[in-house]
Amino acid sequence: MSDLIGGLLQQLAGPALSRLSQTIGADEAATSKAVAVAVPLLVGALARNTVQPEGAQALHQAVVKDHDGSILDDVVGFLGGGQAGSGAGILRHVLGEQRPAVEQNLAQAAGLAPTAAGQMLELLAPVVMGWIGLTQRQQGLDASGVANLLSGQAKATPGNVLGALNTLLDADKDGSALDDVARFAMGFFKRK
Repeated sequence: MSDLIGGLLQQLAGPALSRLSQTIGADEAATSKAVAVAVPLLVGALARNTVQPEGAQALHQAVVKDHDGSILDDVVGFLGGGQAGSGAGILRHVLGEQRPAVEQNLAQAAGLAPTAAGQMLELLAPVVMGWIGLTQRQQGLDASGVANLLSGQAKATPGNVLGALNTLLDADKDGSALDDVARFAMGFFKRK
């Protein structure tokens, strides 16, 4: 597991996982499964968005301006507040029109209610951005450096999340991405 994703998953374990479970109204086992897929999925989606220089520049500006990593000072408190803050906006940029499909299939794969999966993603998105912002500051990364970091992290993730996201829209060309997202998530769980 890559350093960025592994660090995020560690940050979201223990008390943070308990608080997130309480906030979204789900049991810890289901929440843990969902987090194990959602974090690499978000990192992979961000990596996919930074393939073009303008996407990399936009993400770099966002982390420099709004995501300095201070959210990590009290992740448990943030997750317990239930207020996603910028989470919906981040997901709009990261997942776009695929957000409902991702939420639905994440919910089915992990045993969460779709609303809980959506709320969880909205809460996780600012934490992921905060972790990227902290890494960017610590390593002095420019836009290209952030893009390379994310691409490397996504490629190092089991199941190659970046590749899965590129085919997520409709891997079997049947006109529906729902079944493709479910297969991706279930394949990830089988490797755990």
